[in-house]
Amino acid sequence: MTDADDVTDTADVDRSEVLVRLEDVRRIHGEGVNRVAALDGVTLHVHSGELIALMGPSGSGKSTLLHLAGGLDVPTTGTVSVLGIPVSGMSRTRLAALRRRWVGYVFQDLNLVSTLTLAENVALPLELDGMSRQRARDLALLTLDRVGVAHLADRFPEDVSGGQRQRGAIARALVGDRRILLADEPTGALDSATGDEVMGVIRALVDGGAGAVVATHDPRLASWADRVVFMQDGRIRDVTSAVASTTSWPWGTANEDTGEIAAVTIDDAR
Repeated sequence: MTDADDVTDTADVDRSEVLVRLEDVRRIHGEGVNRVAALDGVTLHVHSGELIALMGPSGSGKSTLLHLAGGLDVPTTGTVSVLGIPVSGMSRTRLAALRRRWVGYVFQDLNLVSTLTLAENVALPLELDGMSRQRARDLALLTLDRVGVAHLADRFPEDVSGGQRQRGAIARALVGDRRILLADEPTGALDSATGDEVMGVIRALVDGGAGAVVATHDPRLASWADRVVFMQDGRIRDVTSAVASTTSWPWGTANEDTGEIAAVTIDDAR
C-alpha cells in the first residue's frame, strides 16, 4: 500500500498477523550499582491493523520499547521478532534493509538531514532501497501532501517551522509500503487540530493493514488507538482498549483542557 487514503474497506485485513513480537524482553544498561533496567520483562505483540498507544511517565521505557520493536537496538535478554524474523540473529546489513523497507520511525528529535530538502528527506529511504529518484520523489510529494506540507517540499528543514519539520518527519515514516510505524511523540510540535489530522493519517495506514505503536503523553491522541499500554519503571502495568480523551488512568486523572496526567504513582492509584 502506498496511499492509505485510498483504503475504504478494511474487512479483508488479517488482524491475527503479528508484525512485531516482544517476548519477556529486558534491556539492561550498566553494571553493578550503575545497572539500570530500561525494560524489565516486557511482552507485547503488535498485530496487523492495530494501533497501540504507549503511555507513562518520562523514563518509563516507552522510547526503549520503540527502539527494540524496530530493530534499532537489541535486547539484553528475551526475543524481538519483526515480521517473523528474530532481530538478534540478523546481520547489520539485513537489519538495515528490513528497517528501510518495512519500518517507519518518527523520532522525538526528528532526525531530518539538514542538507536535504523535505522531499529529499522523505525520498531518501526509498532511494536507498533501490527505487529510482523520480519515483521516490513522486511518492515523497504524495506523502508530504497527505500531511499538509507539499508546498514546502523543496525547503530545507531549517527554513520551515518546528511543526512543519514534524510533518516532514512523519511523511518520511509513512512513505512507501511500510508495514510497521513506530512514533515517539509524533504530534508533540503540532497544534491539536493538526495533531488530529496526523493521527487520522496514521489510523488510515493502520486500517489498511499496517501496525503502529505511538508513544504519547496526550490522552486525547491515545483515544485513536485500539489498545493503550501503560508503562512505568520499564514494565507494562496495565492494558486497556481505546479510551475517551478525558479519563482516569492507572497513575492519575487527565486534565480536560491540557491532557496532562496528575503525578500519582501506580500504588496510589490502585
